[in-house]
Amino acid sequence: MRTVAHRDGRRRVLLSTVSSDAHTWNLVFLRLLLEEMGHEVVSLGPCVPDRLLLDSVRRIRPDLLVVSTVNGHGQLDGARMIRKLRADPVARDTPAVIGGKLGITGDDGTTTARALVDAGFDAVFTDTADTALIGRILGALPQRAPEGRAV
Repeated sequence: MRTVAHRDGRRRVLLSTVSSDAHTWNLVFLRLLLEEMGHEVVSLGPCVPDRLLLDSVRRIRPDLLVVSTVNGHGQLDGARMIRKLRADPVARDTPAVIGGKLGITGDDGTTTARALVDAGFDAVFTDTADTALIGRILGALPQRAPEGRAV
């Protein structure tokens, strides 16, 4: 099992899509953005089943889980996935954010974002969000000791 020891302030970010999202360019962009910010990124790729995502969080122990959605099913798939994550005794405290095209109803995303926060996400980004916000979230996370406990 990997630890969450950091080198020079680097954070470990687990990057994924929701289970129904096959898009990859969003993952390429986010990976490059996060690495440019100086963080270690582990990308699970597209169409990640909930079980694989949960097992990966348990094994990798990321500082932040970033879930991207382009197909508009983040509202459904993301809510289901985060409820499973929050119910898991090992993974439940992992900070998690989701962003992209969250729904297909045509609203501005406010109602969907609120529902996803209520389901368990720490932050929700609509498809027009400023990418600098992810850097601020990572910077605000508490430092962790090498064995994975907050200090």
